[in-house]
Amino acid sequence: MNLMEWEVGIPGKAKTPWEGGLYKLTMSFPEDYPSKPPKCKFAPPLFHPNVYPSGTVCLSILDEEKSWKPAITIKQILLGIQDLLDNPNVNDPAQSDAYTMFKNDKAAYERRVKQQARENIPK
Repeated sequence: MNLMEWEVGIPGKAKTPWEGGLYKLTMSFPEDYPSKPPKCKFAPPLFHPNVYPSGTVCLSILDEEKSWKPAITIKQILLGIQDLLDNPNVNDPAQSDAYTMFKNDKAAYERRVKQQARENIPK
């Protein structure tokens, strides 16, 4: 058992295209946590403007150069990631295909997200 690596599930919010899915996330805590933020990575990677193709989440509160503060709780991180799912930050894209579809064809993007939710229904 490695206490520095957690596997968690982020549920999609109700009344969003993400609803019904439970998205697996690995949180890897550095030795100097909470001075440095954990790395958060979806496995498998999600189709989302702020998730790198590797699955790593692009969120300012997880970036020590941007908004990370040691007082940020794990609960705040998880709620921030859950909120990010349906509210992408288009000013900080990490995945060009998802970003382009979100910006240019929102209906197609939402169909893709709903399909992803169906693929991530808890068993």
